[in-house]
Amino acid sequence: MEIIKQTEDWEADLGEQVRQLRLRANLDQQSLARRAGIGLSALKNLESGKGATLKTLIKTLRALDRAAWLETLAPNVSISPLQMLKTQPVRQRASRPRKPKAE
Repeated sequence: MEIIKQTEDWEADLGEQVRQLRLRANLDQQSLARRAGIGLSALKNLESGKGATLKTLIKTLRALDRAAWLETLAPNVSISPLQMLKTQPVRQRASRPRKPKAE
């Protein structure tokens, strides 16, 4: 059974991950906010899961040298091989050569 997280749960989880990254980098909130070019309150909101903008998240992850982490959130969309099989046109058979009409 798949349990679907609520938006607030995702915000809290992402905020906690950002907080852990900051602590591993041995940075305080004020230093990270300055490095990321965001306000201290914006970083506090992000880490506490109280809501933040996507721009704040991106700037923070870049400042933590974790921009590659964003690639996992939105991988490039590609067509699956199964979908390609479904969209291929039906193969037509070759027709026999026509016999010339008798004159």
